[in-house]
Amino acid sequence: MKIGISCYPTMGGSGVVATELAMALAAAGDEVHVISYAMPARLQLVDPKLSFHEVVVPHYPLFEYPPYSLALATKMVEVATYHELDLLHVHYAVPNAVSAVLARDIVGDSGFQVVTTLHGTDITLVGNDPNYLATTRYGIEESDAVTAVSESLRRDTVERLGIDRPIEVIPNFIEPERYDMARSGQGARRWAQGDEALLVHVSNYRPVKRVLDVVQIFERVAREVDTRLLLVGDGPERAQVEQYCREQRNCDRILFAGSTTSIEEVLVGADLFLLPSETESFGLAALEAMSCKVPVIATSVGGLPEVVEDGVTGFLRPVGDVEGMAAAALSLLRDPERRRRFGEEARRQAVARFSEEAIVERYRDLYRRVVRRGG
Repeated sequence: MKIGISCYPTMGGSGVVATELAMALAAAGDEVHVISYAMPARLQLVDPKLSFHEVVVPHYPLFEYPPYSLALATKMVEVATYHELDLLHVHYAVPNAVSAVLARDIVGDSGFQVVTTLHGTDITLVGNDPNYLATTRYGIEESDAVTAVSESLRRDTVERLGIDRPIEVIPNFIEPERYDMARSGQGARRWAQGDEALLVHVSNYRPVKRVLDVVQIFERVAREVDTRLLLVGDGPERAQVEQYCREQRNCDRILFAGSTTSIEEVLVGADLFLLPSETESFGLAALEAMSCKVPVIATSVGGLPEVVEDGVTGFLRPVGDVEGMAAAALSLLRDPERRRRFGEEARRQAVARFSEEAIVERYRDLYRRVVRRGG
């Protein structure tokens, strides 16, 4: 098939999944065209069947704000027409789904089909904003097929937006071999000193991630166990978190590693992964940690209970329960054998339930159904 994929190019879950999907489809023999305003962080153009198309936004004095959604639709029309795409798979509803529907209508009946994947904040945050509600609903309802990354997100979409159409749940995925290869190196242990425990958190430092909760969990654990915290990523609240660490005089035990595209390199060898988010539509970072045999301490919100099995691959606690999450972390750090069992089971479930091969094939099956229906 000839497939277009449009996504945000950032390190957020939607961009990461879209990029990994594009590379997997190309590796399987499909012709794939990625469309975005910048090269996605994880995209590697090593396959001749994979190409990238940049959306260039015009800057005219008339426009106070650059019209990205129109520029995106125009680029979609161009790529779809010239390369004769069978379908366009867009990740994130606003504006990607709306732009894709507009592009499909411009191309006409002989054109491509639109598949939209919902990832979370496009529904729970942006889509729930009255300023975007009607537009988000339109993009979803006019798509030829819609998927959500978790059952929780599917329910939220139906309830919050009043959507009355089928939404198929296809979860995020991991490539097991990628995490296997990282085991030959030092991984996260390069940041540890001696036998100290190493806690890791990966974040875009937005308020919903509650990174201060991560630090406060660490502080409580560090009173009982020799521990170091590794914070990976960047974003708007990083300066606030760094200032808090300086005020508490614990910066020597908290490391800010910045962003990385090789997430496995900061997860393999860690003792625990912390994810105390206010909401998570799926929790890709948790799945990546599980793939590295790292138990997860997270909140029992959104799609996280669909990824982390409480008491088996990690622990789930209510949002804001810093004491409870610290106690859960300590229970595993004080019992290395139990922590090892949790890690082994985490890896087993990650591969059994969320392997790239199986999930990508589910997308390809959906594509075939949509193209057949449209033809």
